[in-house]
Amino acid sequence: MIAHTTLHVSDYTKSKAFYVQALAPLGYRNNMEFGEAAGFNDGKNTDFWIEREDTVVPTHLAFEANSRKEVEAFYKAALNAGATDNGAPGYRDYWPGYYAAFVYDPDGHNIEAVWYDYGKVS
Repeated sequence: MIAHTTLHVSDYTKSKAFYVQALAPLGYRNNMEFGEAAGFNDGKNTDFWIEREDTVVPTHLAFEANSRKEVEAFYKAALNAGATDNGAPGYRDYWPGYYAAFVYDPDGHNIEAVWYDYGKVS
């Protein structure tokens, strides 16, 4: 299990505002801040951090959702926060019950919300 991870961002203020809005439907709240670093808690753990860095290498990061509706709410909130679409909510061929949505954050990170629909698994 991963205890926490940090994503580098180029514009701290813009990215913090983005993640506050985009991750709210998944139950995340910004609960810690140190300089230009912010931690987000999902109700159990402050497991996601952003930190301003001069060099940002876009990456992929997936957040687990608790339902199809959460995936859809994440997607809508992220787009409203300024994300670029990278895949509307829907089932993917990765696994029979893989329901996900993908967006690009302000730095081009591929951010995903995924729900595992075990009802689709035979």
